[in-house]
Amino acid sequence: MNRHISISPWKGAYRRLIKNKMAQFGLITFILMTVLSVVGPILSPYSNEQQNLLYGAQAPNLKHWMGTDVLGRDLITRMLYGGRISLGVGFMATLVSMVIGVIYGAIAGYFGGKIDSLMMRFVDILYAMPFTIFVILLMVVFGRNIILLFIAIGAVEWLTMARIVRGQVQYLKKLDFVDSAISLGSSQSRIIFYHIIPNSLGVIIVYATLTIPAVMLLEAVLSFLGLGVQPPMSSWGLLIKEGAEKMEVYPWLIVFPVLFFSLTLFSLNFLGDGLRDAFDPKTVRQ
Repeated sequence: MNRHISISPWKGAYRRLIKNKMAQFGLITFILMTVLSVVGPILSPYSNEQQNLLYGAQAPNLKHWMGTDVLGRDLITRMLYGGRISLGVGFMATLVSMVIGVIYGAIAGYFGGKIDSLMMRFVDILYAMPFTIFVILLMVVFGRNIILLFIAIGAVEWLTMARIVRGQVQYLKKLDFVDSAISLGSSQSRIIFYHIIPNSLGVIIVYATLTIPAVMLLEAVLSFLGLGVQPPMSSWGLLIKEGAEKMEVYPWLIVFPVLFFSLTLFSLNFLGDGLRDAFDPKTVRQ
């Protein structure tokens, strides 16, 4: 006798995700890069700011596996330390964008009507503004503080999240579980935050995974323009900027930071694509 075994959406998404080889590669690579960035500087015999002007810029060798910069600083230590900053910006700015976008989109999608129209017209206006210019203005007005960098980037990356969550909420609010919550006397805020948003987590997680590389890329652009992370701190964007200035003489100063940065971005995009496919209802085959 054939049996139809029902599985939860989360379990089904997990099964589809582990079958996706590119997503597995992205997840493993991203975890590896994160662990190296967190643990690497602690285990390194060199510090991020330790200079040796007499040693100067040296090509990769047994002592310094990826060479040194013009100030004699170990490049691999600087890249791992820079990974902390770049990944930190990616995570924190994405968190800021998630908080703003999820709440904003959920309110607009749930209430609908004039409230939804007004809120989404505001989003359309912000969409028309050049994001990079807006972040640059925020950094110029409020100063080049690393915390403000998190907030500034997150403040311009929430718009797409708001639109995605709004569409998901418009679909979910028509389902039976919302009618049941209303009939039981649940308040509108409880319905939004305890029923609708938790059931939107799949979509939110997928887009958050795709937002992190976008945020890291924006931070790299700002650092390349001299408006992001400032010395003596380092980020992958700042290292790429410094390497680009001397790439003709010391090519390893740009090759290795670009490789680290690109590998991390690719891994996050592969993971995000895998999560999107895993949570896409069209891929479900019961």
